[in-house]
Amino acid sequence: MSKKMKSNLLLFLTAFIWGTAFVAQKSGMDYIEPFTYGGIRQFLGGLVLIPVIIFLDSRKPAEEKNRLAARTEAQKKAEDKILLIGGICCGLALFVAGTLQQFGIAHTTAGKAGFITTLYVVIVPIFSIFLRKKVKPIMWFCVMLGALGLYMLCMKDATFTIQYGDFLVLLCAVAFAVHILVIDYFSPKADGVKLSCIQFLVAGILGIICMFIFETPTIENILAGWFPIVYAAVFSSGVAYTLQIVAQKDADPTAASLILSLESVFAALAGMMLLHESMTAKELLGCVIIFAAIIIAQLPSKEERLAAKGGN
Repeated sequence: MSKKMKSNLLLFLTAFIWGTAFVAQKSGMDYIEPFTYGGIRQFLGGLVLIPVIIFLDSRKPAEEKNRLAARTEAQKKAEDKILLIGGICCGLALFVAGTLQQFGIAHTTAGKAGFITTLYVVIVPIFSIFLRKKVKPIMWFCVMLGALGLYMLCMKDATFTIQYGDFLVLLCAVAFAVHILVIDYFSPKADGVKLSCIQFLVAGILGIICMFIFETPTIENILAGWFPIVYAAVFSSGVAYTLQIVAQKDADPTAASLILSLESVFAALAGMMLLHESMTAKELLGCVIIFAAIIIAQLPSKEERLAAKGGN
């Protein structure tokens, strides 16, 4: 089996884990409240990445280890500072996005939440305009396609009234778009896994603080919901994130993004199989339209294809 095929299979597994995690989030609400679930899940996700960091550091090439060892104290402090600031900023964005998603998923289905959340793929380019980044013309078609799919999936009737849970998840997609842009800014300046570890810990601590302020958690309820918490924390945060990092080293970027977008499909299938959720024909059509918008948004433009060929 070629390296590219192995990478694609690992990315496929990553998308599967992320998609089925929506079911875990939905199931977790049977035992505990949103802040409790999100706070514990994110904090455990950060802890899970600590051994991953130790493992990856031990596997670094000798040249990289020598470069790190040769840094001056000033350089170390500067790198540690940007890592900490980046982790806190990413953690704040993740906390907002994750909280909106968790509250939203308590009032909608796992399948619908999966498709609405992935609209961040279409929202990110819109926000990029304000950062003076070039946006492909096809993206505006994707935005309109995504809006149409959202209408089909969420609107009950012609009054343009969106359901409460779907609206919260839509806000979550906007927050995740901001989160991605924040990561895009800090990731070239810091170690990606360490950055992610800090962001999970920050989001988890904020969630736990809100848990004690706004909710009434009990050890009994937390232990009763241990499986959906652990699944989302260990597999969705720790395992899947690590698989993504390992797989994308040998994967084509476009193929990787397309495979990972299957997360929304797996969320819908898992919701139907495990939670016995169902969708109307109109909602299913909305899912298809949103998925088409996501796929088209990630396809490379003619200029990008030519650039890729020139790079080879």
